[in-house]
Amino acid sequence: MWRLARVLRPGLAGRGGAGRAMAEGPGPGPGPGPGPGGGSRRPRGVPRHVWARERRRGAGAALGGPSTVYAQVVAAGGRDAGASVFVFSEFNRYLFNCGEGAQRAMQEHRLKISHLDCVFLSRLAWANVGGLPGMILTLKAMGLQRCVFLGPPKLQNYLKAIRLFPGPLKRMDLAMQLHTELEYKDETMTVHQIPLIGKPLDAESMFPQSPGLSAQGENGPKGDTEPGSPRAAHPSLDEGKGRESPKETGDEQKRASRHPDLVMAFLCKIHPRKGKFLAVKAQEMGLPVGTPAILPIITALKNGESITFEGRELSPEELCTPTDPGPVFIVLECPHEGFVDAVCENETFRRYQEGLPENQVAMVIHMTPESVLRDSRYQQWLERFGPGTQHLVLNEKCSAVHNPRSYKIQTQLNLIHPEIFPLLTTYQSKEEEAVCSVPIVRGECLLKYQFRPQQEWQRDAVTVCDHDAFVAEALDLPDFQARVKECKESLPAVPEKMDAYPEIVFLGTGSAIPMKIRNVSSTLVNISSTQSLLLDCGEGTFGQLCRHYGDQVDQKLCNIAAVFVSHMHTDHHSGLMNILMERRRAFASLGQAFSPLFLVAPEQIMPWLYEYHNHCEEILRDIKMVTSQSLVKGCENIKPKVKGFVSSLLEIYDLAEFQTCEVQHCKNAFACSMIHKSGWKIVYSGDTMPCMALVKMGKNATLLIHEATLEDGMEKEAIEKTHSTTSQAIQTGMKMNAEFIMLNHFSQRYAKIPLFSEDFSEKVGIAFDHMRVRFGDFPTIPKLIPPLKALFADDIVEMEERKEKREQRLLKEAAIVLDKLAGGENEETQCQKRKQAKSPQEVSNKKLKTVN
Repeated sequence: MWRLARVLRPGLAGRGGAGRAMAEGPGPGPGPGPGPGGGSRRPRGVPRHVWARERRRGAGAALGGPSTVYAQVVAAGGRDAGASVFVFSEFNRYLFNCGEGAQRAMQEHRLKISHLDCVFLSRLAWANVGGLPGMILTLKAMGLQRCVFLGPPKLQNYLKAIRLFPGPLKRMDLAMQLHTELEYKDETMTVHQIPLIGKPLDAESMFPQSPGLSAQGENGPKGDTEPGSPRAAHPSLDEGKGRESPKETGDEQKRASRHPDLVMAFLCKIHPRKGKFLAVKAQEMGLPVGTPAILPIITALKNGESITFEGRELSPEELCTPTDPGPVFIVLECPHEGFVDAVCENETFRRYQEGLPENQVAMVIHMTPESVLRDSRYQQWLERFGPGTQHLVLNEKCSAVHNPRSYKIQTQLNLIHPEIFPLLTTYQSKEEEAVCSVPIVRGECLLKYQFRPQQEWQRDAVTVCDHDAFVAEALDLPDFQARVKECKESLPAVPEKMDAYPEIVFLGTGSAIPMKIRNVSSTLVNISSTQSLLLDCGEGTFGQLCRHYGDQVDQKLCNIAAVFVSHMHTDHHSGLMNILMERRRAFASLGQAFSPLFLVAPEQIMPWLYEYHNHCEEILRDIKMVTSQSLVKGCENIKPKVKGFVSSLLEIYDLAEFQTCEVQHCKNAFACSMIHKSGWKIVYSGDTMPCMALVKMGKNATLLIHEATLEDGMEKEAIEKTHSTTSQAIQTGMKMNAEFIMLNHFSQRYAKIPLFSEDFSEKVGIAFDHMRVRFGDFPTIPKLIPPLKALFADDIVEMEERKEKREQRLLKEAAIVLDKLAGGENEETQCQKRKQAKSPQEVSNKKLKTVN
């Protein structure tokens, strides 16, 4: 467990406390420590870079600047991924901004999430912080107990708010350095936080640039108290706020508390690195190289001191390479033109534009839209850095693929059935590209700039999608082409009048945290060409929509009139904020009148929504709240206003019924059922163990979408985690007489495909991300299993081997228990025999005593 002093107190890391304390490794415990007296082996659980640093400290050596430092693009700023940068040294790891999808990209590209020392956040907008819940869950799963964050005002409120989520986030220690502590220092660099105060823009120009900035145009959402807003639906929450601070009830005070006009820039100065001692030259000059006497000489020379050896004065310049003064780089977000003056007039930046060698800036990372890049003031500011400064731009004009494994799998699945597995696309910004007066580099995923040992761009790791290579790899697999051919020959003829709707698009079919193949829970139900509904909304849902619909994503967002959130676990709702903000932007972009979204969710979501609205960004105007509890059959406590919302919801989707039931997972977890006026019925389980209430609600469903988190044979684990196994999910569908069953929400241990159970039949299908299903596809889906098995044959073999090992382990454990029980019985039997053996002698002795 990590040690971290002064959690959530001012001054946490201003003197190197936070970063260093976080990196100090485990507390005292058994086994050798990382110091010189603790042995040469690295203790288990201590990261290698932490162990190496502690050994150097323990040996009494001064820790010089790092020899290797580079910045690498995690997310290039596209609409589907935001902007995020990873900075590496052999001593420390950092992340600048953490939007949705950052954790998924880092996992896929192996960027060592578990080694993060610090996360810097430039602005409290969802584009920058939306990936933090998933990132923190990942750090928790990897054994890291504490995280350190630096950023703008109200960051503390955000970290407090996400701890409202049930599960591991509640038990995670989240420490931060306040924005008023302007300096952070550790073994790699000193970071200066530079607050920039901007001027608000008019409403019209806000939408296309930064959906996180909440000014509303004439098509935007109305005031908080309009009918249907959560404020109107839950006045008791507002009343509590009012009693706490009557002065903070006005919109102006709440808007000011969010600090939408404040951004933190980061000026990072890497520590100097002393020159290298030239041992060969020293030996030629007669110095005692290779003996203990050389050590004080090396120390003095590296510290810049001249020495006298055998009457000769030797200077550092003769025996050491020059000292590297330490490069400087700047991470700057300029969200819109209202911040340009604050950037251009900042005195700290000006000092680094004067051309002094010690203040030479190696690179500026611009998280900046094209409109700012076109601004003449901003271009003049760029020019003042001089020709030696590199400029990296991360914004929506950067077209980068962040999840190539997802594209690869989809390309290969497309060979099996092009309609059910459509090819993925990308969103292309239509904004005019700025022409800059200085050379700039557009961001790409994994593009790297190295500060040490040599300053240079490195493109060898940049992600690419080679469609032809993906196809060739699949076609080379044993039996794959034969199985695909057999599958296509066996498929029934497509009905001439197969209904195009409803259409189910699986956007996320994994559980817990986003991974490289499966994103977390989200399913889009297209009820018609103009009306859609989301079932759960995990992190990255909007990114999945971008990859599925490309340039049509805005129209699809406008079609979404309602979102159902099954329960409060992070992987089921942390993508909601981005959907709300991008949906608002889509209405403005298409010139359509805005309409709030119906949010059907447990009422326990409201404290989180209020915390975010009051301290971060306005979102409550975008929703009309319908609690899941109010839609349970037989509920009699429905308020008239909520009844009106439900009636509107049914009318929009042409539904006869929308119903929920409580299921057996965490507290306040719900499933839902919708019955269309044309007669079809779709049931969604959310997360649950086998549940009779779900069977009853889902009776005679046309389609059941049921979670199948774990494989058969893991029933004990399923009970512990309150989930279902594959066969349990199928049996639930059979009990409710469902026409077809789609399994989803697979554990990430089944990254590509789950293990098949004996209960699979012509009524069961497996969901994949971006899979598109219509009712007419039901006869086709089971026939896809043979080519799927051929495509993922190696993965299935590996999973079956793991299953066999697990079963053998369980058998051994059972045998040990039986042996212990049998040993106990044998011992008891032997005791009884000994007693019986003693009894005749005791009797004879008694008789002898009696006779005597």
